[in-house]
Amino acid sequence: MGSERGQGTVEWVGLVTLVSLLLLALVAAGVAVPGAPLAQAVASRILCAASLADGCGDEPELIAAYDSEVGGLVRRHMPMLAFEHGSRAVPVDFRECRASACGDATGEGMVSSTDERLPVTAFVHVVDCREGEAERSEAGAADCSGERAGNLYLQYWTYYADSATLRGVPVAGAKGYHHDDWESVQFRVRPDGTVDQRASSHHGYNYGLGPGNWPSDAGVVSRAGWGPATHLLLVSGGSHAGGNTLGFGEVDRFTPGRRVHLIPLEPIAAASAAEFAISPPWRKKVWLDPEAEGTD
Repeated sequence: MGSERGQGTVEWVGLVTLVSLLLLALVAAGVAVPGAPLAQAVASRILCAASLADGCGDEPELIAAYDSEVGGLVRRHMPMLAFEHGSRAVPVDFRECRASACGDATGEGMVSSTDERLPVTAFVHVVDCREGEAERSEAGAADCSGERAGNLYLQYWTYYADSATLRGVPVAGAKGYHHDDWESVQFRVRPDGTVDQRASSHHGYNYGLGPGNWPSDAGVVSRAGWGPATHLLLVSGGSHAGGNTLGFGEVDRFTPGRRVHLIPLEPIAAASAAEFAISPPWRKKVWLDPEAEGTD
């Protein structure tokens, strides 16, 4: 007879995963579990190993903030970042860096951190308009009416130290430059499983990034910008305006979605007194109205 070593692998992984999920659920619910921080970390790592995940590290925070289902969707839908040739800035945690000196990354190919070894970072905000969840979303303050009802919205917010359209040469005078820059890529998960995506520009949302973005950059138009999900975010040089497809400008650096550090933004928004030259995500209309067409 051949060796029977490993015969229980599937069942064992399933059992360990179930126990880990139960433990994380208890911790997330605030139940006093002995050694909770250690237990949470161990359970999260077991889940990462069981799923062969490549980007372990954010799971405890995501699960605690959004539960295991939505936390898993948040990680799964984070798109690949593709940076336009000639750019150097990558998104960072504003609590650690608000200057180009610490927010730039040199070199080509895959980039996961800045030259100062700060991780490429995106902040997460969820608006859950699914049946039975809407009343709990933002304590019932989120707009889940009309076409929003039944949808799950995942917003990924990126912070840069400043914005200068066309790599330092403002296109529309003073309107093309400002300190601090918050951009986003957003997903709309419909009840039938269809997933739409859009990316932000200065004053509206885009799908394909190209010359047609300049009216939005100049504040002339706002638009919804939804299209089929590609799980790609093309970041233009200087302005960081986003697109969801390639085809405009050359790309020489990228960050896979699984290598982007994800941070739940809701608790930060509730406690932050930080001031920015432009409105941070939690002061924008889209924070509570996930179908808003403007970015102010």
